[in-house]
Amino acid sequence: MLDHAIGTGIVIAAHGRHYLVHATVGSESLKLQCVTRGKKSDVAVGDRVNLKLTSPNQGVIEAIGERHSLLYRSDQYKSKLLAANVTQLFIVVATEPGFSDDLISRALVAAEASGVTAHIVLNKTDIADALPKTRQRLQTYASLGYPVHEVSARAFPEQTCATLMPLLKSQSTILIGQSGMGKSSLINLIVPDADIATREISAALDTGKHTTTFTRLYEIDADTDSPASIIDSPGFQEFGLYQLSEGMLERAFREFSPRLGKCKFYNCHHLNEPNCAVLEAVKAGEISAMRHQLYVQLLHESSQKLY
Repeated sequence: MLDHAIGTGIVIAAHGRHYLVHATVGSESLKLQCVTRGKKSDVAVGDRVNLKLTSPNQGVIEAIGERHSLLYRSDQYKSKLLAANVTQLFIVVATEPGFSDDLISRALVAAEASGVTAHIVLNKTDIADALPKTRQRLQTYASLGYPVHEVSARAFPEQTCATLMPLLKSQSTILIGQSGMGKSSLINLIVPDADIATREISAALDTGKHTTTFTRLYEIDADTDSPASIIDSPGFQEFGLYQLSEGMLERAFREFSPRLGKCKFYNCHHLNEPNCAVLEAVKAGEISAMRHQLYVQLLHESSQKLY
């Protein structure tokens, strides 16, 4: 009988080809260890799924619901899903240790290409000596219209909550950033029982002590009229975007938009063509040379993919 019990749920953690799903089967709310049929591994945290119960705490994912957004990173050889159905992306940086502008810009491009709203969260603002220089670095992104929120999870926890909680309401938010930026401190502030939940997920997925190696979703305000979720992803240094085509890339740089269609050649690549509106804006200082260099790099990468 178990194998005929049908349910629906949301994927709250993924590790390899093993998933933890917060499911509803009949009138019961369960956390189920799930696998997919065959060798499929195209399930992401945040996916809404249909499943079959195979034991009291295990199931098989039968189908993935329609996705409103999908964030993933990719290199030449493979792609790695980050999260599905997110509505906004928080890029967490800090005054110390140093952060990568390349990673920020790539995350912003991924957000634009996926139709996801992007915010930058500057943590550890209590390190006053490093603050002016950090603010100056982030001005490039602020000038493009990306909001920058200044917080300090450890030094000013109440103010940090006051800043971030209204932004999270009714949203599905993913936090990304390099290791050491304070993502865990922010998660623990926003989700007070996050440590307990993480240990439970780790035990369910049998990941041992490696609790930072998987993506996990925490539900916030689940019993209210405006439920929300926050997704914590492992810290990473590289953000490949090999999956984006040339057309997707040029539209994902929001400062390019007013210039698109105004180049001399209709199929302009914005690399070294004469009378290119984008290159003229770079020369005039209206588009950051760093951002244009990233566009060139991403264009090169998108031509290299092998999968």
